[in-house]
Amino acid sequence: GTAYIHGMKHATGNFIVIMDADLSHHVSLYFIYSQKEGNFDIVSGTRYKGNGGVYGWDLKRKLISRGANFITQVLLRPGASDLTGSFRLYRKEVLQKLMEKCVSKGYVFQMEMIVRARQLGYTIGEVPISFVDRVYGESKLGGNEIVSFLKGLLTLFATT
Repeated sequence: GTAYIHGMKHATGNFIVIMDADLSHHVSLYFIYSQKEGNFDIVSGTRYKGNGGVYGWDLKRKLISRGANFITQVLLRPGASDLTGSFRLYRKEVLQKLMEKCVSKGYVFQMEMIVRARQLGYTIGEVPISFVDRVYGESKLGGNEIVSFLKGLLTLFATT
């Protein structure tokens, strides 16, 4: 979240692309094409729709990601297939408004952004992406993050 705030202060365009800084995402012009075609407020990269996918993850990591998305779909019905992904294009003013509304930290932050966007009536398009496990650095996903995610999920369920 703090990186988003810092980036927004320095962004000069009408759109902001958010992605992990560890080279896990492959830049795609389909985000721009999809936004122009559908006039979406947000375009989200999805690993779980169309020809999207994940490469380089072990079974445990795949189960955690799929499980988190499944539970979220059942409880919150957000209308997006990949809530834990972090490769997105936002209209700058939409991102600013969402940042004011979101309170979560960690992995649940990505989910809350989409849930709040739907709650506020913003349109969301999806583009299939192929996610390749990071080349540099390590995942922050651990037991504490999973517990925080579940707490955040239940908080959103109770408050939205």
